[in-house]
Amino acid sequence: MKSPRKLLAAVLAGVLAIAGAGWFLSTRLRSPADEAARRMPPKASLVTAAVERRTLVSTVAVNGTLEYGSPFPITLAGVVGGPAELQRATRAPRQGRLREGGVLMEVNGRPVFALRGKVPMHRTVAPGTEGDDVEQLQRALRRLGFGAPVTGVFDAATVAAVTRLYAKGGYEAQRPALADRQALDTLRKAVQTAKETLALEQRALDQGRDVLPLKIKLGNAEDELRAAESALEEAEDGRLTPEDQAKADAADSAVRAAEEKLLEAEQALAEANRPAPTPSPSPGADTRLLELKVANAGAELDSARRARDRLAEESAQARMKRLRELRTAVRTAQEGLVTAEQALRHARQVSPAKLKVAHAKKDVAAASALLSEFLRTFGTSIPPGEVVFLPALPARVHKAKVKAGQMVEDEVATVTSSSFMVSGSVEPGEAGLLREGLKASIELDSGQTYPATLSAVGDKAKVPGEEAPPQGNRPVLITPESMKGLKGLSGTAVAAKVTVGATDEPVLVVPVAAVVTAADGRARVQVETAPDRTREVEVRTGLTADGQVEVSGDLKEGDRVVISGA
Repeated sequence: MKSPRKLLAAVLAGVLAIAGAGWFLSTRLRSPADEAARRMPPKASLVTAAVERRTLVSTVAVNGTLEYGSPFPITLAGVVGGPAELQRATRAPRQGRLREGGVLMEVNGRPVFALRGKVPMHRTVAPGTEGDDVEQLQRALRRLGFGAPVTGVFDAATVAAVTRLYAKGGYEAQRPALADRQALDTLRKAVQTAKETLALEQRALDQGRDVLPLKIKLGNAEDELRAAESALEEAEDGRLTPEDQAKADAADSAVRAAEEKLLEAEQALAEANRPAPTPSPSPGADTRLLELKVANAGAELDSARRARDRLAEESAQARMKRLRELRTAVRTAQEGLVTAEQALRHARQVSPAKLKVAHAKKDVAAASALLSEFLRTFGTSIPPGEVVFLPALPARVHKAKVKAGQMVEDEVATVTSSSFMVSGSVEPGEAGLLREGLKASIELDSGQTYPATLSAVGDKAKVPGEEAPPQGNRPVLITPESMKGLKGLSGTAVAAKVTVGATDEPVLVVPVAAVVTAADGRARVQVETAPDRTREVEVRTGLTADGQVEVSGDLKEGDRVVISGA
């Protein structure tokens, strides 16, 4: 039989077991109402964000490639020394920096110089050549310190400057070939032969008839005409003869003497008529004699003046008569000269040797014209292929397209600028925010950033030397401010950011989603004042960047604005 204590313990354990089982079942079993309540969504609450104060910077992102900028293909404009059918590269272009006045390559042992200019080389520049390309060449020579007048004409001074350019590079300027020198000698001999023939024919014509008296007459007529023209020129100058000048001087002296005599008489009469300082009992002085002297002096002055005027009139009439006589003498001398020339010409034309002389003169003129035309382009020249003009120098030879020993036919090299550029594209909407000169930054995969500048924004056409941008996008070029740290990274994909706007100082900003434009067109935000309670605040918006917008109004830092709510 069990003891009462053990029985009590067993009963108590059973009660506890039943109670535990009931509790377990109560946690697992729910009524339909409880189950429905458990599955209901929680009560909606407001989603808010804090108003912050910070500097806002708006940027446009550009993904592109870091490359040397402004690729430019080079093709030679023509021959480089030697025959045109054999143009072989003897030194290929070398990658690296190319300065103005440097030698890009050699063809047939001749140099190809690189000069700065926009007008392409397109012809042989020889003595006498004129044009914009020659002026461009002269400016390049002056920049390089070789000196040349900027006239646009390839003259002797420019030839000397070109010779110094070649000599500094260890070459000789292109001088006339042997065939050209032989042609020049032949042309000179032809002119000399034609002149000798003309002299012989002229001598034969002169000896064929007596033209010496006619030549003398012609010479005398020429002398007479010169003398008559000289005398007429002196007379027209208005110079008086010594005799006429003496008469004019005597007439002027007589007038001056009469003027002095009249003045003395008038002064004496005035002195006699002046009242005495104290009353005098004597009767007044007799002034009749003085008055008579004044009248006589006046008459003498009038007479002297009439004599001078009469002399001037006679001199003028004599001068006019003399001019008429001299002009008549000039016309007579001219007629005599024409008559003498016609007589001599007629005497020569009737000679049987006249036709030979005329033909000999034509031969001299033709030979001289050929020689002059040849000399106009004879001398040191620049073959069209020995200079390439590039838009900008120094440049960088990016790739050589011909090797030493190969024939030069097409493109020989590609040059670029010596600075890096990032080429990329942006969407049309973002392109409207961009303008040249905006600050930018370039970021490598390592996270290193470099300051840069937006240097170009193109249209939908491709940027020269770059791949065409995606349809509708606008190409852009971004230039680093320094090459430091970027050398050796050509062809690397980089990310760039162009700063299109920034606040001058920290401002209040909220998420863009917090700003709502009401029906009246004004922007507002909802500010949380208590849990599930808000108030509307009218704001003015400013710069937008990175999902945030600048606002001003009845807000302060730390306020919470509603982004979305129940």
